[in-house]
Amino acid sequence: MIKISTAFLKQLWLTFGASLAFLIIGLVRGYSASALPSIEALEPNLIQTSEQKSWIGAIPPLGAFTGSMMSGVVMQHAGRKRTLQMAAPLWAAGWLLLGFAPSFPLVLLARFVDGLCVGFTLAPAQVYVSECCDPEIRGRLGSLPTLSMSLGILLSYVAGNWLSWRHLAFFSATFCGALFLVLLPLPESPVWLESRGLDSTAAKKWLHLSSRATAVVKDDVPKKSEATELAPPSLFTREVFFSSSVIKPLIVGFSLLFFQQFSGIDAVIFFTVEIFQSAGSTLNPMMATIIVGVVQLVCNGVSTMVVDRAGRRPLLLLSAAVMCASMLAMGTAYYMELQHSAWLGYLPVGSLVVFMIGFSLGFGGLPFLLLGELFPAHHRSQLSAMASAVNLLSMFTVIKSFHALETVLTSAGTFWMYACFCALAFFFVLFMVPETKGKSLAEIEEHFRGNKKSDAVILQKISTIA
Repeated sequence: MIKISTAFLKQLWLTFGASLAFLIIGLVRGYSASALPSIEALEPNLIQTSEQKSWIGAIPPLGAFTGSMMSGVVMQHAGRKRTLQMAAPLWAAGWLLLGFAPSFPLVLLARFVDGLCVGFTLAPAQVYVSECCDPEIRGRLGSLPTLSMSLGILLSYVAGNWLSWRHLAFFSATFCGALFLVLLPLPESPVWLESRGLDSTAAKKWLHLSSRATAVVKDDVPKKSEATELAPPSLFTREVFFSSSVIKPLIVGFSLLFFQQFSGIDAVIFFTVEIFQSAGSTLNPMMATIIVGVVQLVCNGVSTMVVDRAGRRPLLLLSAAVMCASMLAMGTAYYMELQHSAWLGYLPVGSLVVFMIGFSLGFGGLPFLLLGELFPAHHRSQLSAMASAVNLLSMFTVIKSFHALETVLTSAGTFWMYACFCALAFFFVLFMVPETKGKSLAEIEEHFRGNKKSDAVILQKISTIA
């Protein structure tokens, strides 16, 4: 009989609560693919140009960029849990506005609000999970939010096959209420409580956190007063921002999230139906998107199960290599017009599926996991929010530039360009990204500081309930 510890169950409960935010992010991302055909069929006068269609898909990342710039300050002052709860009612309002919207401007406004909440919750949800899990299981639990995002995308695809675009918005709004309610009994992050000078004992006991999970790093600069302890130096000073404990993880985190988007993932999702059609597939377009959604969900699940055994670096390297090969194959298929040559015509479809497998195994979720691991405790709120902003701005750029790149470079050249970014991502991970498997957040911070002293990490032991 397998015995499951109380600590694992409590931390899993908290992770599921925070992961609801990522599930709603998935609903936002998957909405366009399902809703646009429904709008065209039921209310064709609402959207009359292809430019309007592209804005419905592209404006959420712009809203998310705005939200991510706000989330750092709110997360630092209100806490991780409270930031997520604050977003839930606004998110529900955005979905309801979308469901009742009588005109295109209001549809656009609703999509912007939903995107704003995506950016507002992206960093807090991942940081909340990372700070509330033991190092030995942080990889598995920290990957669940991304798995939830894939589930949200798939839910949107499947529900959109049955519901009208307005009813799909109402369906999505119900998860916002669930997010608010599920978070109510959960504790705040002990790391945040201690950073604000508050008592974290109750939160640690509830989560049954080990001493390694609650370790803190001793500052190299002596504390002058109690006020200094509670108010660390501002991130935006030359001394702090360019210190090794900030600038090194900042470069790693920003680059991983940049490469995640410039692998071409959103262009591939956007291009799914055309790829299936060009290969002569008789599959219904919605069925094609559902297949892609299932592949992404299953592979994210595999990544979640093996990340604490295989480690972050091997999965990221495998992911980048597979994505590079599949993008090269995709570009070659379009360059040589293999769709006219029997079974080779299915090379674009095969390349698409392999790309989604490669992306989901590593770059789909691990950059978000590392978002909560790499940054130093004192400045984790601001840095993770800034990294989310880079990711979301990159997403907007990829979505809006796809058709322009296709015109200038052709489809083949565009996919080859994405292959080059995947190759760069491989070498970046190989030479720049440290392995964080099994390490406490304090040990990761010490790695970037370059301080090897054994007394640099103070383990604050807490009592746990058996």
